Amino acid sequence: MTETATLAGGCFWGVEELVRKLPGVTGTTVGYAGGTLDKPGYEDVKTGRTGHAESLQIVFDPTKITFDEILDFFFRLHDPTTTNRQGNDIGTQYRSAIFYHDDAQRDAAERAIQRAQPKWPRPIVTEVAPFTNFYEAEDYHQDYLQRKPNGYTCHYLR
Repeated sequence: MTETATLAGGCFWGVEELVRKLPGVTGTTVGYAGGTLDKPGYEDVKTGRTGHAESLQIVFDPTKITFDEILDFFFRLHDPTTTNRQGNDIGTQYRSAIFYHDDAQRDAAERAIQRAQPKWPRPIVTEVAPFTNFYEAEDYHQDYLQRKPNGYTCHYLR
């Protein structure tokens, strides 16, 4: 039995590359979540007008890694204190967000923010919102840093 998590922490390439290596993560897909446009593509989302965030959908085995552990890792791989920005990427599509799939994930997200806050000098601005949709990004975005190991990323573990 697997579970699903949907997180946004800036450009989805870098988030995917770090999360995919976690023991217990069985699959990752980059895409767009949290917006209003039906079936958006990159050309739509990059405008910042769809409400979608570049996101990572994570399938994981909860007997090998917990949602709490994934969230603690998430708060290390990006700066959750910058509004609508990670590195050189600026806009609502690069916001920090946890799209929870049920009440247990919502509660876990709130606890994870409380655990992470003392590690950051400014307030965490990560959005905690109900999961409503996820649209898979175009093929050329999938596994991007696996195919282009020297490609752009602003993500690293803190």
